[in-house]
Amino acid sequence: MTDVVMPQMGESIVEGTLTKWLKKPGDRVERDEPLFEISTDKVDTEIPSPAAGTLGEVLVEEGKTVGINTVVARIDEGGGAAAKPAAQPAAQQAPPAPPAAAPAPPAAPPKPEPTMAAAETMPPTPAPQQVEDTAQAGEPAGPLSPLVRKMARENNIDLNRVKGTGAGGRITKQDVEAYLSSGASQAPKPAAPQAPAPQAPPPQPPPQQAPPQQQQFAPLPPGGAARTRIEPMSTMRIKIAEHMVMSKHTSAHVTTIHRVDMTAVAKTRERNKSVFQQQYGFSLTYLPFITRAAVAALRQYPLLNASLDNNNIIYHNEINIGIAVALEGGLIVPVIRAADEKNVLGLQRSIVDLATRARSRQLKPDEVVGGTFSITNFGSFGSMIGTPVINQPQVAILGVGTVDKTPVVIDDAIAIRSICHLSLSFDHRLIDGALADQFMTRLKQVLEGWSEEVL
Repeated sequence: MTDVVMPQMGESIVEGTLTKWLKKPGDRVERDEPLFEISTDKVDTEIPSPAAGTLGEVLVEEGKTVGINTVVARIDEGGGAAAKPAAQPAAQQAPPAPPAAAPAPPAAPPKPEPTMAAAETMPPTPAPQQVEDTAQAGEPAGPLSPLVRKMARENNIDLNRVKGTGAGGRITKQDVEAYLSSGASQAPKPAAPQAPAPQAPPPQPPPQQAPPQQQQFAPLPPGGAARTRIEPMSTMRIKIAEHMVMSKHTSAHVTTIHRVDMTAVAKTRERNKSVFQQQYGFSLTYLPFITRAAVAALRQYPLLNASLDNNNIIYHNEINIGIAVALEGGLIVPVIRAADEKNVLGLQRSIVDLATRARSRQLKPDEVVGGTFSITNFGSFGSMIGTPVINQPQVAILGVGTVDKTPVVIDDAIAIRSICHLSLSFDHRLIDGALADQFMTRLKQVLEGWSEEVL
């Protein structure tokens, strides 16, 4: 048997969520054939099988988050006896029968006094915000995901009582589910049936909490269909949310916007795009021109290619450009390494390759880390101007708006030019507005005076 483990998808990754099994127990699998999909805060990707054989035991079900090197399945390299191990999970479901034999506890009701004492000492159900504050005040080990906080609010759980099994003692979704299944959070419920007449007033506060719970669901209209639906965020969406909030809390964001005349670039592109399609099989877009100009500006103003480590400035000798790629359920930023060593053709090839593999979940872990400057092309969706959020630990990000033919005044005459708005969001802790505008002026000069051949 060969163990299949959760791989480490980057230096800072300590866990991953198994989002989908691509094979079922008993299926034949070849070595390096995609076996399952995982999601981390860096990348969503398919994990290949480490050996050829038959998928036997599946030890981690879809949607579970586990630490790196955790055994998630086993492969029978003999190829024959895999069906039996696959049946073991069903056999393991037999133990739930003993809990049914737990009717013995009903003997406990003859002790109403302790039950009421517990009810009397139980504080009123706090408001949702109070639950979150309690969780924060106790400072459970490790960061708490939005999903864990939501589960704590909805079930009125003090997270200080939940034992974390994640990396560094972090509390995971599975820890909260285990706590709920243990019945620890159900203690307040017996108080209702045991309440005698004199004790009726104390149980009154809990009903006041009913309205917030009902507010999660809209009343049914006459047709019977619900007006709203609630579903959990995907792992990728949660990670993006955490990263964006962290960036806003970390950097002092300021955005400067420059209008750029892209006419010279547009003419060069028009001249060469058909040749690109015929010879290389992909289109020639504006993005590699803008990336090339950004590299020239970064060479002249290296502070925008740096990062901060407390009060230390880290200057990067390489220029590694992150290119934001929109996915069906989120966003990912693969990195073009040594971008300063590539011409327009090389940059376009890299952009197409990274974007294609990002959308097919084929990126490698080291292809989404190590960026020193990022570019996001929201103009591809028709947006003119945006104020992008800095991709930590970088200190700047360039936003690219759509390129439109626009009437402009040149030498007191009206002319039609290809105009684009470029926005630079920068970290004001390190970069001042004057430096940011000097950087943008250099980038603009390269684009407006474009003379470099692309073939």
